[in-house]
Amino acid sequence: MEKKKPYGTVLIKASKILDYLAENPDVSLQVIAKGVEMTPPTVLKILDTLLRIGYVNKNSEKNYRLGAKLIRYANKNIEQMDLVELTLPFLEKLQKKIDETIHLGIIDNDEILYVNKLEPKHQTIRMSSKIGITRPLYNSAMGKAVLAEFSEEQYTAYLETHPLVPYTKYTITNALRLKKEIQTVKESHVAFDDEEIERDIFCIGASIVKNDQAIGAFSVSMPKYRLTDKLKKEIIHALTQTKKEIEKRI
Repeated sequence: MEKKKPYGTVLIKASKILDYLAENPDVSLQVIAKGVEMTPPTVLKILDTLLRIGYVNKNSEKNYRLGAKLIRYANKNIEQMDLVELTLPFLEKLQKKIDETIHLGIIDNDEILYVNKLEPKHQTIRMSSKIGITRPLYNSAMGKAVLAEFSEEQYTAYLETHPLVPYTKYTITNALRLKKEIQTVKESHVAFDDEEIERDIFCIGASIVKNDQAIGAFSVSMPKYRLTDKLKKEIIHALTQTKKEIEKRI
C-alpha cells in the first residue's frame, strides 16, 4: 500500500528551519540550507515567507534569526502556563471550600480564554465549558472582573469596538447599565454572570492583578438552582480571600 505524504509538507520544512534557527541564531542562507539538508533556493523561498509574517528576522549581513512575533507567541504560552501552575494550589483550596466548577482565564484579544477548569467532586450536574473556549468581557463574570480593572480610556475603547450582543434575554446590552455594574465590581472586587451567557447558569468571578494590570481572572460557576443566599455569601468570601492569596504570591 502506497504511503500517503503528509498534507502541508512546506510547513514541515518551515518547522525544520525554525527548529534550526532556535539552536543556531544569526546564520546565513547557505549555513541554514546545509544544516536542514535542503537546497538554498527552497530554503530562501520559505525564509521569505517567514520574514513576511514576522517569524524570522534578517540583519544587514543577511543572517537570519527567529523573529519577535514567534518569540511573543512563545512568551505568551509560558506566561499562560506559569499562571495555571501558580494558581492551581489556591484554586484547589477554593474548590475544597466550594464544591462547584472553578475556571481560570486569561485576557486574549479582548476576550477571556479558559486555560484551566476544576470539576466539582460531588456534583452530578456539571458545566459544559472546556479549556480553550473564549467568552466576551461584557457578559461573563471573569470578563466583567477584568473590565473593572480597565482605565476609563481602555473601557471606552472596548465599548466602541465591541457591540453588546445579547446571548440570552438576561445579557446586559445597555452601555449605561453595564457601566453602573462595572462600577459596582470596582467597589466589591467580585463580578456576576446571572444567566447572561447561558440560561440557568450563575457565575461569580474575580480578577487577578499584577503591577496594577489584570493578567487574568477566575470564577465559580454552577447551575442557578443550587445557589442560595447563604452559599452566595460563602462563595464571595472565599473568592475574595483566594484573590488576595494569589495576588500576594505573584
